[in-house]
Amino acid sequence: MTDTANTAGDTIASAMRHALSLAAHGPAWGVNPQVGCVILDSDGNRIAEGWHRGTGTAHAEVDALGSLQPGQARGATAVVTLEPCNHTGRTGPCSEALIAAGVTRVVYAVGDPGAESGGGAARLREAGIAVTGGVLAPEAEEAMHPWLTTVRNGRPYVTVKWASSLDGRASAADGTSQWITGAAARQRVHEQRAASDAIAVGTGTVLSDDPALTARGDGGELMPHQPVPVVIGTRRIPADARVLQHPQPAIVTHSRDLNAVLSGLFARGIRSLYVEGGPTLASAFIAAGLVDEYAIFQGAVLLGGGRPAVTGIGVGTIGEARRLRVHDVEVLGEDVLIVARERDED
Repeated sequence: MTDTANTAGDTIASAMRHALSLAAHGPAWGVNPQVGCVILDSDGNRIAEGWHRGTGTAHAEVDALGSLQPGQARGATAVVTLEPCNHTGRTGPCSEALIAAGVTRVVYAVGDPGAESGGGAARLREAGIAVTGGVLAPEAEEAMHPWLTTVRNGRPYVTVKWASSLDGRASAADGTSQWITGAAARQRVHEQRAASDAIAVGTGTVLSDDPALTARGDGGELMPHQPVPVVIGTRRIPADARVLQHPQPAIVTHSRDLNAVLSGLFARGIRSLYVEGGPTLASAFIAAGLVDEYAIFQGAVLLGGGRPAVTGIGVGTIGEARRLRVHDVEVLGEDVLIVARERDED
């Protein structure tokens, strides 16, 4: 490979890394992915950038093109984290916008797995535009992991959260559980709630704890984005339950069929579900094989008894154990947050 080719490759990789950083500015919730775009002129100079700011707003490519003067994108290269879409929804196809703008090359990281939105690369090639895919694909796959997972599975991305002692207990022998973890860990939970489309608890948790299920700042104020509260189970809940006073109208499923619940939520546009309580509901999701990510908060305490954080997940022997992959570990004051995911099958 020549020095010129190496330099060009470095320029594209640098632009893609910047596009990935731009994508992170977009909201983590909603039906659309976080996407970033950088426009380079024929000399490799960055002349525009953009990202998707949420459902109903311009996609990243159109956002970037919108900052240019008419004709300024002719001969340019568009570097985008996700294959440009090829369908009309609330906005038009990004592939057509790039063709109309006169770009001569499009570089993307990850292909669009959507049955309706995919196919943008083929459309661009039909129009005579050079297309390269797979640039920094591992980094982009990780950044878009929840969205890609939900599109591929056709259901919301499910995160199961629990707080436990170091010896795996969700409550003490007398049933008390406030507080196993400290203020920093509890605030991180609120941040995770705010990054989710919906938050789920079982009817048992509503009846025993009467949670509000809001996402709050460290001063107790409501965060700008609130997850939709979802109550799963067949037991009736009181008309004055705090979850029914939530800023978002609560969804009360009256069902124990988790697959049906997830299908219904997906049909409502919910793409991420934060399952917060309690042990019975968490265990049911695990046993059904419906968990994409675990957020396990461990307090630096020992309880020696009380209710375990999960139980009855269908594991009878060590050979049946659900083996996870630790994705991240974070120390929060005296507590630890472990983020884990199911291992990829061999």
